[in-house]
Amino acid sequence: MKNIIDITRYHAGFVQCDVQLGEPEANLAAVRAGLARLAPSGPGIIVLPELWSCGFAYERLQHFALQTVEMLDEIQRLAGQYGIHLAGSLPEEVLTEVGSVIYNTLYIVGPSGVCGSIRKQHLFAPMAEDRYFTPGDNPQPMATALGLVAGLVCYDLRFPELAKSQAGKGAGLLAVSAQWPEARREQWRTLVMARAIENQVCVVACNRCGITGKTEFGGHSLVVGPDGTVLAEAGSEPGEAWVGIDPAAMQELRQRFNTVGPAVYRFNDEDKIVELGELAELTARYRAVGRKVVFTNGCFDILHQGHVTYLEQARREGDCLVVGVNSDVSVRSLGKGDDRPVNHEQSRARIVAALGCVDHVVIFDEETPHRLITTLMPEVLVKGGDWPVERIVGAPEVLAAGGRVLSIPLVENYSTTSLLKKIRTS
Repeated sequence: MKNIIDITRYHAGFVQCDVQLGEPEANLAAVRAGLARLAPSGPGIIVLPELWSCGFAYERLQHFALQTVEMLDEIQRLAGQYGIHLAGSLPEEVLTEVGSVIYNTLYIVGPSGVCGSIRKQHLFAPMAEDRYFTPGDNPQPMATALGLVAGLVCYDLRFPELAKSQAGKGAGLLAVSAQWPEARREQWRTLVMARAIENQVCVVACNRCGITGKTEFGGHSLVVGPDGTVLAEAGSEPGEAWVGIDPAAMQELRQRFNTVGPAVYRFNDEDKIVELGELAELTARYRAVGRKVVFTNGCFDILHQGHVTYLEQARREGDCLVVGVNSDVSVRSLGKGDDRPVNHEQSRARIVAALGCVDHVVIFDEETPHRLITTLMPEVLVKGGDWPVERIVGAPEVLAAGGRVLSIPLVENYSTTSLLKKIRTS
C-alpha cells in the first residue's frame, strides 16, 4: 500500500449540508449540488456528513441500509465524474448467525468503487444509537489511490486512541464524518484540531448543519493541517471547501519532532500475531512515519520474569518491538530435548503478544531467524547477554544497513531450563 505522504500534492475538502431525515433522494441531490458548486478536480478527497443519505431515521433504518449499495453506486459515479474520492457514513446491514445487525459505516469511494470502510466504534447512548446500531471494532486505515486514509465517525472523535492507532499504521489523512450538535460546537473544533496536532496528519471533518426535531447541528466543518492550522472552515449554513494539501509539510514536521511514534493502541492482542508478508508491509509503513523497528527472537517456552524484563528493555531501544517466536519444528531442531517445547507455538506466541511492550509477533520454522531479519531489516537487532554481538544471527546485515546490534544482559537465576528442572524435581 502507498502511504499518503508519498503523494506530491492533493486536495481535500467537504460538502456540508442539512441532512433531511429519511429523505435519501433529497440528500443525494444536496450532495450533487454541493459538488457542482465546488467543481473539484482530482486527485483529492471530499468528506460528507454522518449518515448523509438518511440521517438517524431509526424506524426505517433497515430499509435505508438496503439502499446503501445504491447510494454507493451513485457516489462512485460522482467520484468518477470529478476524478476524486468521497467519504461519508451510511447504514450497513450485516447478516450474522444470530440475525441481522446494522453498523454506522464510513465508506471511502473512488472512481473504481469502494476503497475501504470503517465502522463506528463508540455509539452515542444519549441519542439511542446503541439501541439500533452495533459497534465496530479494530479499525484499519483504508487504502486509496491517495494512500492510506484513517476514518472516524462523529462520537469516535472523542477517543484519541482510534485516530492514533491508524496514524501509527501509516495514515496521513483522517476523514471524520459527523452529526455534531451546535451546543457542543467548540468541543468539536477543539477535538478536530487536537486529532490533527497529536497525530501530525491532515484532518478533514465534515459536520451536518440544520435542525432535526429539537436538535440543532453545528456545521463548522473543517480542514486542518498537521500542525493544527485551520485551512478551511464552514459556517452554520450549507457550504463547501476544497483546499490544496502539501504532504511534504507533514513530512517536514515529523522530521523536526515525531509524535506518531509512541505505542499504538491495541484492541485485541491476538492481532499482534502476523505473517511475515504482512509484517514487512507494516514495518515499511512505520518507517515512513519515522518509527524505529526493534527485532528479537526466542522460544519463550515458559514465559518468566527474565523474558519480560528483557523484552521491556528491547522495546526501549526503538518505537516498535517485533518478536520472532520459534515454531515447534524450530524448537525441536535446536536439540533442547524430546519433551520441548512444553507449550505449542500458538500458545507461546499468544502469551508473548499479550505483553504491552510487544507490538508484533511472527512465528518462524527455520533454525535461525536469518530470513526474518534480512526481510524486515530492523533498525535495532537485540539478543540476550549470552549472545556476543559477533555471534548474533543477522548482525552483519543490520550493521551494514546502518542499524544497531545489542546484547542485553539477562536477569540472573531465571531461565526456562531451570524452571523445568525445578518443576520436575519438586
